[in-house]
Amino acid sequence: MDVTSRRPAVQRWWGVMETASPQRRRGGRSRLGGVPTELPPDATRAGEQLSFGVGDGDVATPQRREVLPAVVHIIGWLDADAQRALVAQFRDWARPPAGLRHPRVPAGHLMSVQSVCLGWHWQPYVYSRFADDTDGAPVKPMPANLADLARDAVADAYAPDRSAADAFRPDAAIVNLYAPGAHLGLHQDGEEPASAPVVTISLGDACVFRLAGVERRTGPFTDVLLHSGDLLVFGGPNRLIHHGVPKVLAGTAPTGLGLPPGRLSITVRETGLDA
Repeated sequence: MDVTSRRPAVQRWWGVMETASPQRRRGGRSRLGGVPTELPPDATRAGEQLSFGVGDGDVATPQRREVLPAVVHIIGWLDADAQRALVAQFRDWARPPAGLRHPRVPAGHLMSVQSVCLGWHWQPYVYSRFADDTDGAPVKPMPANLADLARDAVADAYAPDRSAADAFRPDAAIVNLYAPGAHLGLHQDGEEPASAPVVTISLGDACVFRLAGVERRTGPFTDVLLHSGDLLVFGGPNRLIHHGVPKVLAGTAPTGLGLPPGRLSITVRETGLDA
């Protein structure tokens, strides 16, 4: 299903700041593997409509705001049909081979989020074309409709300047499922040679998305409340900003979405890695 045709119109403005290519860090990986997981069946009843709580999710006109330089939040970017279509795709992505799993950090402990990758397989803190930390299968390809959606996201975030969107070549997605109690500590997305923007789409429960600084993980913080259907894009001088998800607000997801309890984030990137 083509989710790009189901987005409401978005007002477009704002330009992209020119920056030098940042340096990228490299890290190791754990010798222990990740732990594969399975999704519970979709409990959505046939024909059930997506229902949002007061002030959440589906809004009549998407609302754009610049949170920090080159960090843009668009409230209500995806409509209900587009959200359901992405969740349905996620259920296919989550299945093995190279399916959903708890990644393991180099220190040995498992991350509380569950993750599946597209285009390139990411495990802390390296990329591969194979699910090296689980079944070793080739990573699932990057869906063309998701790449198109990510380019639309950059265009909407940084319009009317289309230079970043026209140059954007998304080739990887990390799709994280936050079950109740899961969180993500402050970190940088720093394994990619490319300096292209990062696109994050939120589905399901709302969350607190925390931003620190490029050179610091400490406060003061900028906290952004992301609801189902919201978009966050960060790039330019804040491409390497430390960010994380300290809290997911349980029970705030719209009904009829087809997700298990929790939050789903779809983060799309241009890696700049050789094929």
